[in-house]
Amino acid sequence: MLDVEIFIPCYVDQFFPQTGWNMIKVLEKAGCKVHYNPEQTCCGQPAWNAGYKDMTKPVAEKWLNEFGNSQHPVVCPSGSCTGMIKNYYEEMFKNSSYHLKMRETQSRLFEFSEFVTGQLKFDDFGAEFHTIATYHDACGALRECRIKDAPRQLLKKVKGLQLVEMKDCENCCGFGGTFSVTNEAISSSLAAQKVEDALAIGAEVIISTDLSCLMHLDGYIRKQKLNIKTMHIADVLASGW
Repeated sequence: MLDVEIFIPCYVDQFFPQTGWNMIKVLEKAGCKVHYNPEQTCCGQPAWNAGYKDMTKPVAEKWLNEFGNSQHPVVCPSGSCTGMIKNYYEEMFKNSSYHLKMRETQSRLFEFSEFVTGQLKFDDFGAEFHTIATYHDACGALRECRIKDAPRQLLKKVKGLQLVEMKDCENCCGFGGTFSVTNEAISSSLAAQKVEDALAIGAEVIISTDLSCLMHLDGYIRKQKLNIKTMHIADVLASGW
């Protein structure tokens, strides 16, 4: 049995806790013993993306102190949070007393789908979900973590799920954190295009690795009263068993 730590991002903790529980369910089925540190908080991404770099550093130091003293893999159900730590902590902690701890912790951090396929070599959880679905490549997962095939590999093993690629599946959904507030018109337009592309191929569900993207798309879907929904990949893999 492999011991793993889980890092639960803010969006999961505050708005979608069931996704966190489903990730635990899936990891345990793959043979992991899951540990959760209740002292964990944010990785610092919102403040960093908004330009408040000095305010981000104490938050990032806290994250490293929470996960840097373990030797276990750290698994996160978010490509954007994983990408923040793997890519931007380097700038934050270069030539600092946290530099070695940062490097070592980065090497143990994995986005959920890449961990189960790449590290556990596990892709069939016996999930069953009868629907037509399409996959949205979230910017954080695709561009910052280079995750493309792992989620699709997992979804293709779900019984009853027909996975269909939509046009421009790698395009941004328009969220981008505070971008959706400061550039509302562009953000809404990108969300509309993404949902329209999914509907055009007959998709009933949009699946992704990142709940921030899915929350943004779901907001558009609800406002327009469209017949499609969004789901995190962990929720899909925990279905039917």
